Amino acid sequence: MSARVLMVDDEPDAEELFRQNFRREIRKGIFVFDFALSGSEALKFLDSEEVPETILILSDINMPGMTGIELLETIKTKWPDIPIFMITAYGDKQTEIIVREKGASEFLTKPVDYQILKNQLLTIVAEVSE
Repeated sequence: MSARVLMVDDEPDAEELFRQNFRREIRKGIFVFDFALSGSEALKFLDSEEVPETILILSDINMPGMTGIELLETIKTKWPDIPIFMITAYGDKQTEIIVREKGASEFLTKPVDYQILKNQLLTIVAEVSE
């Protein structure tokens, strides 16, 4: 069974970057990526699943409309067990403290180190599969 990952980023190029960097894992069926261009689109996606199959959410912090931090708070209220990795181009210690206090599992800065991220995702997949 593939692990579903929801990527939330208002930059359309983010989808292509993730598809390129995870192409082998996607082809092998290890991961299935879903993409949302906003926090509200992400919530609609999660609400559309009777039982969310998404095992992890990757979310940008700085987005128009609902910010990644607001999305984090909403998801942690409704689906507290889904791990959320927050991603930002503006990585400062204060922001990291805030998102971790609100329940983020990881805080990543852009440009993303895809090899480290792959290893983190594979670890979560292994834990969920147990």
